Amino acid sequence: MWKGFIGKLSGKSPKSGGGGDGGWGSLPSKPPTSYGANGGQWDPMRSSPPLPVVAGAEGDTREDVFLRKVTVCCVLFDFSTDRGRDSPERERKRQVLMSLVDCLGAAEEPLTEAMVSACVGMFAINLFRVFPPKVRPGAGGAAEADEDDPFFDPSWYHLQVVYELLLRFVTSPVVDVKVAPKYMDNSFISRLLDLLDSDDPRERDCLKTVLHRIYGKFMSNRPFIRKAVSNIFYRFVSEDDHHNGIAELLEVFGSVISGFAKPLKEEHKLFLWKALIPLHKPKTVGMYLPQLTYCITQFIDKEPKLSGTVIRGLLKYWPVTNSQKEMMFLGELEEVLELTEMPEFQKCMVPLFRKVAHCLNSSHFQVAERALYLWNNEHLFDLISRNHQVILPIIYPALERNSRLHWNQSVLNITMNVRKMFFDMDQKLLLACQKKFQEEEEKQAASEERRRLIWEHLERNAAVHPVTRDISFDVLPKSAPLVVPTMT
Repeated sequence: MWKGFIGKLSGKSPKSGGGGDGGWGSLPSKPPTSYGANGGQWDPMRSSPPLPVVAGAEGDTREDVFLRKVTVCCVLFDFSTDRGRDSPERERKRQVLMSLVDCLGAAEEPLTEAMVSACVGMFAINLFRVFPPKVRPGAGGAAEADEDDPFFDPSWYHLQVVYELLLRFVTSPVVDVKVAPKYMDNSFISRLLDLLDSDDPRERDCLKTVLHRIYGKFMSNRPFIRKAVSNIFYRFVSEDDHHNGIAELLEVFGSVISGFAKPLKEEHKLFLWKALIPLHKPKTVGMYLPQLTYCITQFIDKEPKLSGTVIRGLLKYWPVTNSQKEMMFLGELEEVLELTEMPEFQKCMVPLFRKVAHCLNSSHFQVAERALYLWNNEHLFDLISRNHQVILPIIYPALERNSRLHWNQSVLNITMNVRKMFFDMDQKLLLACQKKFQEEEEKQAASEERRRLIWEHLERNAAVHPVTRDISFDVLPKSAPLVVPTMT
């Protein structure tokens, strides 16, 4: 009796598909590479794991054949060495992956829940991995790669097709938008976002497209995606200061921000102030500044009043010693000011032009030149001309110092042109600023002369009465009591 019962158990075929518990579907508890096609244990000393049979038997349904192909694609290979590079198993898996891409492209009937679960599990097995080390062949073997050299994952031969299948899966109309989020849940998306730190630019580009499609199709995941991306930005600014996928994330969110409804929600404004503006702080801001500027200008397009918030944020994180970064900030500042309206400009023009005046006197000629080019912008020139009574007294001392002391001829010429612009705007005010500047110079010269005379007097006294080391101090005896005055 026991033999018959055990025979029935061994003859049972496992049910296909996964439950609706919101996980990743049919993810096995053990790696799928541990077993061969016939259920036998795979010997890890072999060059590659055996693949199960794909061909469907007579009477097999569409779902059975699809699941059998997905099972083949769950087998992993080691691409870190040259061993088995041209193995038929690898090529066979790639052909099966390509056939699945064609199946999803030509499918007309919706995928069953078991098929969706199996696909998501296969994506997780192939994509969620430890990144390979950045190595390149050297004279004596493997050596660490240079930071500037692009890194290409050796397993991209298979990963490229997996990403193509994932993109086809997300965009396919045969994938039910109510069923897929049960398996492509927040945990899956979180690990997908972690892959954006990959060193391979091709993988980051694919992930950028996939993430954008997921955000567009699965609306229930949108709040989590925004929160998860904000957390990535927070860690990057406050802790790591290194992440390979910041530019790609900003590129995705540039299109997301353009789709925000007006008026903007408070949540979106907080994302601008707490997540986007602090991205100006890292020293690697030049790697993603165009994407960051695009996101910020999209916010200002939606709500022009945010321009003042952005300008104050730029002034908060303005670089002190990095001239190249300072030039980037001046370029972004010009783009923001082009979208700034008069009320917001007047609220922040005093601290803004104090910073511009500091840039005008920079010893780095490119910084000074870039700051002077702000007057070539027609919209900004209009804002300045309508507020020149406030701006000219702030700017004039910097212009005067440039005209006298700056070493670069190009900066001198542009400075004289800007002075002429202000002269044409308001000759009387410019002459008043010039007179005030001369009076302050005279006061400063008198102060310096007084300080020089004081030091000369001290030096003469020190020469007449030299200080010796034999200096005695009156010290109270140890027995003398310390009298503390009391308050009455």
